[in-house]
Amino acid sequence: MNKKYLIVTGIFLILTCFSVRAQELVSYTLEEIIERAKNQSPAALNADTRRENRYWTYKLYQSDYNPQLNLEGTLPRYSQAFNSVEQPDGTIEFREVRQNYADLELGLRQVIAPTGGTLSVNSSTSRFDNFLATDNENQTRWNGVPINVRLIQPIFAFNRYKWDKKIEPFRYEESKREYVEEMEQISRIVTQMFFEFLIAQVNLDIASLNLQNSEAILKIEQGRYNIGTTYEDKLLQVELQVLEARQAVAQARLDMESSSLSLKSYIGLNENTTLNLLLPSDIPDFEVDVQKAIEYAFQNRSDAIRYKRQRTEAEAQVAQARGERFQMSLNASYGYNKADLMWSSIYSNPNTQALVSLGINVPILDWGRNKARMSMAKADQKLTEFEIEQEIINFEQEIFTKVRKFIMLIDRVEITKTSDLVADKRYEISFRRYQSGNVTITDLGIAQQEKDKNRRSYVESLRDYWMAYYELRELTLYDFEADYLLYTPDMGFLED
Repeated sequence: MNKKYLIVTGIFLILTCFSVRAQELVSYTLEEIIERAKNQSPAALNADTRRENRYWTYKLYQSDYNPQLNLEGTLPRYSQAFNSVEQPDGTIEFREVRQNYADLELGLRQVIAPTGGTLSVNSSTSRFDNFLATDNENQTRWNGVPINVRLIQPIFAFNRYKWDKKIEPFRYEESKREYVEEMEQISRIVTQMFFEFLIAQVNLDIASLNLQNSEAILKIEQGRYNIGTTYEDKLLQVELQVLEARQAVAQARLDMESSSLSLKSYIGLNENTTLNLLLPSDIPDFEVDVQKAIEYAFQNRSDAIRYKRQRTEAEAQVAQARGERFQMSLNASYGYNKADLMWSSIYSNPNTQALVSLGINVPILDWGRNKARMSMAKADQKLTEFEIEQEIINFEQEIFTKVRKFIMLIDRVEITKTSDLVADKRYEISFRRYQSGNVTITDLGIAQQEKDKNRRSYVESLRDYWMAYYELRELTLYDFEADYLLYTPDMGFLED
């Protein structure tokens, strides 16, 4: 029996040892946990993926303006059937067909961006096989175009390539700035979660200390009650305070666990890790000028590029509506062509092949359709201008408000820090005076409440300050503390 007990005890100790090792304690400052979130959090990985997707979208747009070499054709197209053939006298004969057709074309295509046309140089070969040919007939025939130059040129039409050259660089530049903004947004979000956990941690420390003090007060009151210097109602009041303090500890521990899980999940940290966050008591000393903040915001933010893109897109919609009023297209080709019984012969003395056509589609009576389309595009352009102007005004006001709030929060941090020290010292003095019988339990409770309130206010003011700090960085893409731009157009993202 003792042997079994020793075995079970040994296993329990081993499991306990592994459990302690699994609960790794990791300490983080605010800067360290932000850096980890930017490098390893799922949100940062999603932002990296979106950045890469936008980069390749931009490279796809650029490839439209490069020469494209294409090989296309049919290899083979075999058919075996009885086809109906109308005779000269109107009767129908059903003739057996057993044949194969194959063709290949190699073409070099180039977009003409300023005009929206397409120029191509092509070479093609076709082969026809009649498997029912008699001995006196040739089974195989060849047709070839050694070289052919084609031009397809829309006239007075909407030129997508011209407008894409204006819009897509804006879109790509906007996406790069959005990526930096997303990184700063991650900083702001993880700062909020950092302080939520820190406040829960502070609440647990406060609750634990209050429980310890309440138990000490209970012992004092029990001693006084035993010698008859206090009343039973005061003793019961202290006992009730101890019970409430224990409930507060349990609730604070639950809140801290919940905040810890949320933070670890966001930054991609193992659930078995125990976090210990260090309060950033020192705040950086720098000044923020409102006018400079507004200038940096319009210089660096993606919104500034977005406004340009939206204006250009509105202009493109007007141009597209104008180009749909009537349609005209010039198609021209020139080259050589020859058919022969041998493949090698089609490249010997080929014949000239030329084609010129001008297609036109002009609505004569459309009951105001073109006018309505054009008016709608212009109205949308005007609406876009109004919306952008209003957004600019709102954006300036937001920057102004955030900067003023940030400046006020600096003073608030200093005030709450001093208040925290004063309230903590006052409670210590009140507790010593209570021990000597010079302060009532009610006055001591008031001092404790003031101590707890001012401690929370100090941590909350630090939270609001750092939240405003990273929010200001996100809005301006500028680090006012280190005095440098968080984004410049020549920053390396992926190879351009």
